[in-house]
Amino acid sequence: MRLSDAEILHELRHTPLKELGERAYEVKKRLHPKRITTFVVDRNINYTNICWVDCKFCAFKRKLSQEETYILSFEEIDRKIEELIAIGGTQILFQGGVHPELKIEWYENLVSHIAQKFPEITIHGFSAIEVDYIARLSKLSLKETLQRLQAAGLSSIPGAGAEILSDRVRDIIAPKKLSADRWIEVHRTAHQIGMKSTATMMFGTIEEEEDIIEHWRRIRELQEETGGFRAFILWSFQPHHTPLKAEFPHLQKSSSNRYLRLLAASRLYLDNFPNLQSSWVTQGSYIGQMALLFGANDLGSTMMEENVVSAAGARNQMNQEEMIALIKDVGELPAKRNTAYEILERY
Repeated sequence: MRLSDAEILHELRHTPLKELGERAYEVKKRLHPKRITTFVVDRNINYTNICWVDCKFCAFKRKLSQEETYILSFEEIDRKIEELIAIGGTQILFQGGVHPELKIEWYENLVSHIAQKFPEITIHGFSAIEVDYIARLSKLSLKETLQRLQAAGLSSIPGAGAEILSDRVRDIIAPKKLSADRWIEVHRTAHQIGMKSTATMMFGTIEEEEDIIEHWRRIRELQEETGGFRAFILWSFQPHHTPLKAEFPHLQKSSSNRYLRLLAASRLYLDNFPNLQSSWVTQGSYIGQMALLFGANDLGSTMMEENVVSAAGARNQMNQEEMIALIKDVGELPAKRNTAYEILERY
């Protein structure tokens, strides 16, 4: 039976962590009875760090006028993809800051260049805020923008930029960012043109549990409407070097207990999401492994390169062999997947 908002709030506040994890693991086993845990070999390419949005939780961004800004050349991006292919990679997670001057033609040229030169690589790129701003700057609708990027070779879009889909929270931590409604609309539009996406949630700033549940409800409702989300990824705010930490000095990195509790609760509540991904990048490899016993069925990416989270102080790393070992260690069967969660190889 589907859990209501009041029921999941009660679970979050009162159910012992061990019990919550056991119930989430049972849900996972029903959805994935073959006990296969997947991962993807990819590279996170941040094509620019120039961003006007100025989110308070971000330590990666630079304004156009600042030093240490960059836009990667096509040649630099090619080298990064060639290095990825050399280790058996299949996907690039492609996103950057929200550049105030780059219009649709720049993105079309970039995507088509990659798609034509590296047809074996899936381009999973551009968060909702990037898509929204490209559309606004280029004077296009969301549908036109996404269709043009899709025609150039964009396969799917990530869930980045969701943070918490509560405007009460967003108005404090990212007042220049698109609204919760607009984030939902970008993903709805992508789904309507046959483009899949993922949903993420960043917790650990100033949100309340009711805000978290509002976020879950909104993505569950959109999934009910479109079926376009492939996975849900939960990750924790990394406070170091961020303006939000300076504004709210009491903010600390969320505990592993909190992460596992929210992960298990999300597995119980998001009953129409086929996949939940472990966030070992923010939690470390062993809590990432523990997440597999709390509802996650995917260990995410080997993350050959990561710049945004590491800029805020989290520098966890893991290669394919380590992922395989961690998965086997909890009695599950490791498998490499592609962006569409299709199995490429079992180990």
